[in-house]
This record gives sequence, structure tokens and C-alpha cells, in this order.
Amino acid sequence: MTDQTFPENRGIADAAEREQVSFTVPDSGGGERLDSALFSFSGGRVPSRSRAAGLIREGLVRVNGAPAEKSGLRVQAGDRVDCTLPAPKPDANLPQDLPLRVLYQDDYIAVVVKPAGMVVHPAAGNPDGTLVNALLYHLDNLSGIGGEARPGIVHRLDKDTSGVMLVAKCDEAHLSLSGQWARHTVEKHYRAVVWGHMKEKEGRIDRPIARSKTDRKKMAVDPAGREAVTLWRVLEEYPRSTLLDVHILTGRTHQIRVHMSSLGHPVLGDPIYGKTHVKDAGRLMLHAYSIAFDHPKTGERMVFTAPCPFENDSASGGTE
Repeated sequence: MTDQTFPENRGIADAAEREQVSFTVPDSGGGERLDSALFSFSGGRVPSRSRAAGLIREGLVRVNGAPAEKSGLRVQAGDRVDCTLPAPKPDANLPQDLPLRVLYQDDYIAVVVKPAGMVVHPAAGNPDGTLVNALLYHLDNLSGIGGEARPGIVHRLDKDTSGVMLVAKCDEAHLSLSGQWARHTVEKHYRAVVWGHMKEKEGRIDRPIARSKTDRKKMAVDPAGREAVTLWRVLEEYPRSTLLDVHILTGRTHQIRVHMSSLGHPVLGDPIYGKTHVKDAGRLMLHAYSIAFDHPKTGERMVFTAPCPFENDSASGGTE
């Protein structure tokens, strides 16, 4: 995704397209990275840390009136943060008639099932064929808060992870759902087939995660990283592997894959965190099974599930 810039000489017309987001860092945010604070305290207007980092790179963020140059800048309680958001242009993407299962939709939200192998939104190397392209074809409206490359996108799944996803169809819904994510009131459960057998029937993994210091394409357990908590429960044992229900209390990049690998039970089919004997599973054996949230308009608690495509697959045992 390439964020738009708004040089001063573009004139009054362009200035009218911009939206200003401003906040004062609360006591709870003192010491946080700027990109994290921008995501946490923007009221949902900046939907992710990566989006925040892009805005900072484009010179669209100021701290106490001075241009912010680094995403890693540590802000302090009482600091004033101002951010200029480019005007969202959801129609810049091409609607494509791609297979997409829609579980539910109304004027505010949609719940869909993302297939394995589909990227969520356009980015370098994936200009189309994404979930966003499919959403633009199948749905009648999407929120614009995520910018032109991410209309309607409130959260993401890895390319090779299948399963249920929640989509915002208007800005009001997007703000509400982003707030629920920030408050950790959205409940997500996954199905995962992992290598080997667990010593216990259930457990909790509380290990911080950060970018790997040796491979920037990977994440890793790191005491200096961000809090990451995963709950797991055994559902079924196969000859050489185990089917788990996994409930994440935080949403870090590759969280389940990193945490299970750290226990010595990597997810089958994982080309990044799996060892040689678990990679040949045909696909990443990770599926977003269910999501529970409060409807952004009515407040009703809603729960949706997407049946796991490999849950009853006897071939889930992996290879020797």
C-alpha cells in the first residue's frame, strides 16, 4: 500500500479532502511507540500499526507540533499527537468476481469466509485477486477508514489461514468494531492441527512476541516484545498430531504459529515456523473457526462460525 501525501502546494481543494486526528497521550500510553499509540488512541481512525507507520513515513504525523520521523519514537503522557489522514478512496480497487462465502450482512457489517491462499488486501506483489477485490464485487458498500487499499477491513488473517472475517460496511461500524478490538471484547477461536501430542489437555501461553532479530520476515518470542496470550484446548488426537481449539486474547502477527512453535508443536503445513517433517501438509492447518462481537448499531452479541475444512481429515497426521 502506498499512502498519499498532501504537499502544501496542492491547494485548498485537496486540504478539504484531508481529515485531522488529534489526541493527547494518556497516562496509560506513556512510553509507548508512536505507531502503537497512534493505533491505540486514534479512536479507530488509524486501523493498524502498519497503517500508522505508513502515515509517519509520509510525514503526516506531528508530536507536540514537530514532524515525527520514526515509528519507534517513545511518546510520553501529555504529548500532543496530530495526524493528517489522506481521503479514503475505496473505489480505487477493481471489483473482481472471486469465490467468496458471505455468512451474513446488513447495512453495517458483513461476515465472510476467507479461503486459504487469498491475501486480505492489495500490497506489493499482490495488486489484485485479494479479499478486498472480492468484497467490492459481492457487497454493496464498504467503510473507507482503512484507506483506498483496505476498505472495510477491520482485522486480518494470514494469506494461508482460512476462516471467518468481520467486515465494516460503513465508517460508524468500523469505529465501533475497532474500539471493540482495542478493548479486547471481540472473541476469536481457531482450529489448528499441530505436530505431536500435548502433555496436558489445555493450557495458556503468555509469551511476548516481537520481530525476529535474525530474520525480519519472521516474528519470535522475545521478553522485550508486546504482550501475547494464547489459550489452547485439545479437541482430538491423530497418530502424529493434535487438533486444537485456540483462543487468542491478543492479536499479534503470526501469534498462534509463533506460540505453538515455541512449545515444540508447530502448526502443520507452516513453511516459516515448522520443521521439515511438518511442512508437507498440503496447506497451513490453521482456520479461524468463530468470531463473537457486539453489533455496532444494536449492541446485540453476535457469534458466527465457519466449519473447519480439515477438522475431520484423517490425513491431518502430517508426514514422518
